[in-house]
Amino acid sequence: MSDPTAYDIAYQQALSDPVAFWSEAANALHWDRPWDRVLDDRAAPLYRWFEGGMLNTCYNAIDRHVLAGRGAQPAVIYDSPVTGTKRIITYAELQDEVARCAGALRALGVERGDRVIIYMPMTPETLIGMYACARLGAVHSVVFGGFAPNELAVRIDDAEPKVILTASCGIEVQRIVPYKPLLDQALTIAAHQPAHCIVLQRDVHRCELTAGRDHDWQETVTNAEPVPCVPVAATDPLYILYTSGTTGKPKGVVRDHGGHAVAMHWSIQHVFGMSPGEVFWAASDFGWAVGHSYIVYAPLLAGCTTVVHEGKPVGTPDAGEFWRVIQEHQVRVLFTAPTAFRAIKRDDPDGLHHARYDTSGLRTLFLAGERLDPDTYHWARALLQKPVIDNWWQTETGWPVAANCLGLTTFPVKPGSPTKPVPGYVVEILDDEGHPLPPNREGAVTIRLPLPPGTLPTLWRDDARYIDTYLSRYPGHYLTGDGGYIDEDGYLFIMGRVDDIIIVAGHNLSSGAMEQALAGHPDVAECAVVGIRDPLKTQLPVGLVVLKAGVTREHAVVTAELVQRVRDLVGPVANFRMVAIVSRLPKTRSGKVLRKTVRSIADGESVSVPATIEDPTVLDEIQKALQTLGLAGNPRTAIGG
Repeated sequence: MSDPTAYDIAYQQALSDPVAFWSEAANALHWDRPWDRVLDDRAAPLYRWFEGGMLNTCYNAIDRHVLAGRGAQPAVIYDSPVTGTKRIITYAELQDEVARCAGALRALGVERGDRVIIYMPMTPETLIGMYACARLGAVHSVVFGGFAPNELAVRIDDAEPKVILTASCGIEVQRIVPYKPLLDQALTIAAHQPAHCIVLQRDVHRCELTAGRDHDWQETVTNAEPVPCVPVAATDPLYILYTSGTTGKPKGVVRDHGGHAVAMHWSIQHVFGMSPGEVFWAASDFGWAVGHSYIVYAPLLAGCTTVVHEGKPVGTPDAGEFWRVIQEHQVRVLFTAPTAFRAIKRDDPDGLHHARYDTSGLRTLFLAGERLDPDTYHWARALLQKPVIDNWWQTETGWPVAANCLGLTTFPVKPGSPTKPVPGYVVEILDDEGHPLPPNREGAVTIRLPLPPGTLPTLWRDDARYIDTYLSRYPGHYLTGDGGYIDEDGYLFIMGRVDDIIIVAGHNLSSGAMEQALAGHPDVAECAVVGIRDPLKTQLPVGLVVLKAGVTREHAVVTAELVQRVRDLVGPVANFRMVAIVSRLPKTRSGKVLRKTVRSIADGESVSVPATIEDPTVLDEIQKALQTLGLAGNPRTAIGG
């Protein structure tokens, strides 16, 4: 047997003695009071990490580095192609701005345990607001800027914030989105009314402030008295991040202070391979889990520099935007979603924009947030000539469950797999009865309890829903909701959500396998496959395909080739015969394809437009495309309808 790798050693240590493993990781941070128990299992399955310990996340991410002599190092690089603004904020400058923002919140009555909703765009002030809450021990809940009033109102009523931080507007590729009218409408709907709102006025669009409730950010924060960090319990909530629920009521994923800080600090070094002083760029949004973990918290906890980018991979101004940022700011690691690279590939399939820039300083590209199809992997790998690392995790876990750990041991890549479980996670594939499945057998992807630090300890004010949603189906395991398998080498393959399994004449077929076949066609930029109802075979698969820029071949010829390709690579049992070519796929703002919505349209069901959709108008094109296949959908209803 070969000698164990650094990954093997770390994985076995975390498996055999998680208390010792995570205790050592936690010792790298500053604790105001040491913990009594590393792992508190007395209320299992509601586990808690570092019970009895006291610390402050803001102190560990900012103040600690200033005291260590790193105050002059850049902490945040703000690059906004949509406004033409660039700004570098050092750790010392960030400490002052966060302390003053925390002082402004305290002056408005915010104390430890109070909630603050943050409804803001991709600006440094959003990050400052998050850390200001952490500094006070208040609980922040970031709601994606521009979210619909109804959805914002639901979150206001659930979190019951004392203060809301917002801005006059957000800026999209070709439009300005005024936030204040959306917030005002949400507050007419919500039962809970916050006492105050602090509004960041942006030069491109200013708004009227509501007398008695609204405060100008610049005046309020600049004139506030800076406040020190408040030590809080490691088990206290740091933030609430809402994610979609099957019942229609959003689930408030809770992240605690202690376990979260330990996991962020450990993961950015051992998974992403970062060292203090280096530049890390997570091209995501503050409103999503990636934004929380790897724009705001992990880079600064490790003493790195984080990039806050207010732009898109294409359109601000072109498909070379990522390469410009990497060259200009000497980004060492880029972390984004596969959909971003599919958009770049669609607009610049030959990489002509990439050739204009020097990206030699980039070490690695990490991709996550959705399944990384092999075609996109190979394209990115060939273009960059750098390692491309797939990783898989969820809002609930907060950090990667499976990845090729750059800071431990990198293994040979198997396209389509995020490689192996990260130390701390024990991933098991179970059948319907809860029995472990052998290698290469597809089933439910679960994680053995207890989950490691940094994952959700519960849902906001709803332990019962947390247990029922995630822990009851397979006792002793967390149900991810994804289907997949582990091969003979221990590599994990995620084939899609369990409800994306398509049942055709009694055969369970993976939509991911069919998408992989379609994506391998040279004319295809991106695709999605959904299962629609069929009275004879239960379901039949339907493909939606976006072609690469410049493809001029007859659509009928391309679709015939696609049908044959799935028949050849998946098999005739798939009964794959229906393909529609569209200009774009319906997606959330984080890049996830809205397969359930497409399925509902195809099945003729009344469709509520998801609040997270990037552009609702795309559903009209999807409906027309499905109708050309003989699939008539009902007109979609309004949000919440």
